[in-house]
Amino acid sequence: MIYRQKFGEPIETQAVVNLNGVEDCSDKYLEYFKVESGSKVSLRRTLKDGVAVYGLGESTRGINKRGWSYQSFCSDDPLHTEDKRSLYGAHNFIVIAEEKPFGVFVDIPGKVDFDICFKSCDTLEILTDDRDFYLYIITGESMKDIVSQFRKIIGKSYMPPLWAMGYQQCRWSYPDEESVRKVADEHRKLEIPLDAVYLDIDYMESFKDFTVDKSKFPDLQKLTEDLKSDGIHLVPIIDAGVKIEDGYEVYEQGVENGYFCKDENGENYVTAVWPGKTMFPDFLNSEARRWFGMKYKYLTDMGIDGFWNDMNEPAIFYSEKGLEKAWANIEDKKGKNIDLYGFFDLRDSFSKLANSEDDYRAMYHDMDGKRVNHYKVHNIYGYNMTRSAAEALDEIRPNKKTLLYSRASYIGMHRCSGIWMGDNQSWWSHILLNLRMLPSLNMCGFLYTGADLGGFGGNSTRDLVLRWLALGIFNPLMRNHSALGTRNQECYNFERPQELAEMVRLRYRLIPYLYSELNKANDNYTMMFRPLAFDYPDDKFAQAVEDQLMLGDELMIAPVYEQNAIGRSVYVPEDMLLVLFDSSESFTTRKLEKGHHFIQVGLTQVPVFIKKNAVLPLCKSAISTEKLNMSEITIIGWVEDRAEYKLYTDDGISVSNKGEKLITLSAENGEVGCDSGNIRVEDGGVVFE
Repeated sequence: MIYRQKFGEPIETQAVVNLNGVEDCSDKYLEYFKVESGSKVSLRRTLKDGVAVYGLGESTRGINKRGWSYQSFCSDDPLHTEDKRSLYGAHNFIVIAEEKPFGVFVDIPGKVDFDICFKSCDTLEILTDDRDFYLYIITGESMKDIVSQFRKIIGKSYMPPLWAMGYQQCRWSYPDEESVRKVADEHRKLEIPLDAVYLDIDYMESFKDFTVDKSKFPDLQKLTEDLKSDGIHLVPIIDAGVKIEDGYEVYEQGVENGYFCKDENGENYVTAVWPGKTMFPDFLNSEARRWFGMKYKYLTDMGIDGFWNDMNEPAIFYSEKGLEKAWANIEDKKGKNIDLYGFFDLRDSFSKLANSEDDYRAMYHDMDGKRVNHYKVHNIYGYNMTRSAAEALDEIRPNKKTLLYSRASYIGMHRCSGIWMGDNQSWWSHILLNLRMLPSLNMCGFLYTGADLGGFGGNSTRDLVLRWLALGIFNPLMRNHSALGTRNQECYNFERPQELAEMVRLRYRLIPYLYSELNKANDNYTMMFRPLAFDYPDDKFAQAVEDQLMLGDELMIAPVYEQNAIGRSVYVPEDMLLVLFDSSESFTTRKLEKGHHFIQVGLTQVPVFIKKNAVLPLCKSAISTEKLNMSEITIIGWVEDRAEYKLYTDDGISVSNKGEKLITLSAENGEVGCDSGNIRVEDGGVVFE
């Protein structure tokens, strides 16, 4: 059951799109929280020892969020250390795993704090920054049931084209056509599968959206066509800020039509990002949203069919007013004896210029006739930028899926696009952070997601990339991405690149399963990735596991995430078959009974755990998804009675998916089979009993 309480006069975020079965109730929430209301609203609940709290989407620390204080306020911060309270997304949904579990969604576009037993070891407090919001309380039979109910009211998730399940290579930056062609050529030369190469900000003319620097990319359309003929798609970046420059069409149209955010006096609000002085389109205005979205046609006309939206928290390097204040502070301190606190003040004048809350409070939106301060709606800015693109692309490319994902997000944007997990680092701890974000994001509707494999910031190492790839092959979005000034971490730039290539090839073998589970999770309002506690709620050991996940209804994954480790300890919550891939084609199997085990996992190996009486479908690898032969499937498993798998099939590109169907693969009595004459199934390593 879902109960909704209205506080004040909420701004409609459009996170919730289906109110069927939602009951408006003026006092039901008081059964769950002690409430204090003023300019802010505090909701407090005492939690017993051991009660776990799940959710909050893209956030730091563990799968169980208990013991830390989190803040929903989309933040441009690439250093995802444990002390950070907010990252790029704002995902205000949690599930409290009490004896009778329940979920809570705080639908507010501004700042909200979740103190989950941090200040007080037994108190959960949710503190909103103002009193205008909707509160949803969701009760159910289990945590999975609660998540499913929530997913139904927020609507189905974005589904990518099949090619977006392939391996993707990105760097800030491949600055010209020659470097892009080299990336494609090196992958093909070593037969490393590849489906996409990215264009970061350097493809633009002076960092201006919807422009191409002809000195670097003299014929982007031909480059796009050439790569696509080899199964490789170009994916350019689009940033939120529009450069202030006379003669630049996007800027001039935005000024002429009043499509940019304003200051308190109604003047266009000036900030600075990559190109220097910029203005932000007012994506909360429907006309401005459509205007900006239709600009994507400039690139789709060149054959582009994938985009990533960035810097849309929005990220601000500085504002004119903030910079003036910083310079004034320098002038004021010239010639003076600057003590400790004076030095801190001087340093902070510039270190705190970027993403200043003062700048966010100084910006205003025209929400179709209603003037709203940006600070109050900060968390839905990036959402509406990506909504702008998604709605336009549906019109520009009717009935065709486009790859689209964003950095900033709010629940509701999951219907428009996927997200990546932000600008992480080449740290071993971020492999584990990648794993822990997957179920939390799934809870909030974000199914197509993944982290920058190898880490975006810092210098990666060969062993780190290999271990990360061993997890990354299961991420729906599988992208290797690194930052300017860091080590080149493409697979071909390391010693013995064929060992890295084998990891990527294994990903392509797994695509029939991953694409099926992604689509089934969407169709059935379930989670593709789940904590073990969701599937085994009465198992005290499963409840404590923080570094393993259930994947679909058949698999468990448990990556190695520590440097120089020869393997890892694993808790097996029921009898499973361990499949240890030595390469994409070679593997060994071992039956594991329920309980604790230590498994040896070499640097080039990938462990997969398959439930008894379940099977894993695989196809042969290929250099791109368009070369995959999905009509020939092999299955692996441990079958005592009978095993079935529902394989999802469609054309991989049509939105309507008129030809989609679930095909049943089966294994029984020593034989394998299929209920479709279009699929040939072979025994790839089924252990029958």
